[in-house]
Amino acid sequence: MRSYLYVPGDNPAKLAKALTVGADALIVDLEDAVPPGGKDAARAAAADFLAGMIAVSGPEVRSDPASGPETAISAQGAGPRVWVRVNPGELGHVDAAAVVGPGLAGLCVAKTESVQQLSALDGVLAGLERAAGLAVGATKVVPLLESASAVLAAAAIARGPRVARLQLGEADLAADLGVTLGPDERELLWARSQAVLASAAAGIAPPVAPVSVNFRDLDALRTSTLALKRLGFRGRSCIHPAQLPVVHEVFSPTGAELAAARDLVARHEQALRDGSGVCLDAHGRLVDEAVVRSARRLLAQD
Repeated sequence: MRSYLYVPGDNPAKLAKALTVGADALIVDLEDAVPPGGKDAARAAAADFLAGMIAVSGPEVRSDPASGPETAISAQGAGPRVWVRVNPGELGHVDAAAVVGPGLAGLCVAKTESVQQLSALDGVLAGLERAAGLAVGATKVVPLLESASAVLAAAAIARGPRVARLQLGEADLAADLGVTLGPDERELLWARSQAVLASAAAGIAPPVAPVSVNFRDLDALRTSTLALKRLGFRGRSCIHPAQLPVVHEVFSPTGAELAAARDLVARHEQALRDGSGVCLDAHGRLVDEAVVRSARRLLAQD
């Protein structure tokens, strides 16, 4: 998944259009994009949206390599996978009850603070899955870390039940920390690295890069997305379709990169057959299994 496009859950027209803009995944937002008085209507619209997709194509549940086994995939097959961002706490449980079903990839859990919060949600989801005829555990979760305490608890949260990967909610996080981002956004470098480190330690997929609210400056978006990719993020959340081509470009391996990775893997396999654990790459540099592992990861994206 290269891109995750946020779409307001209370706007059926935007939900329908979002299916056509080329995002790899959609995040139907029942939290910040919806005013307090509009939550019920947004839940109903999100439920209708998911039900409409299933009615067109029929439900499908299969393995998602990026998110672990038994992930529910969008009923559209080749279309975007659909996630729903739910509100924190008990309100999120109400949101889940409205949308859990065979067309849902999972829930983005706003303002996750602790693994105990995820454990409570896990119990709710198990009951909803049984009622919907889904395998227990089919609905994955992506915790959103939006406070200092959440970032400090990232290692535990990443190991929580159903967690597929992490996201940072940087607007709330910056406000909580009292920082103002400069051009290179170094003020959040430590928090970003914590999310990457916690994900790797837990053995889950790398975190999704946070949104950029300036959707008109695509050059700045490319620069920041490249920096986040170097830091270990894979894929990026977007707030506007105009951001999708840039994000896709950055997170899509080039032909030259894939060719170099295949060559490196072939060289290493030949070295193993020759009784050596190391080999030289095309530039004469010594490489071992750790370097080849990165090449295999790149090829897995092809």
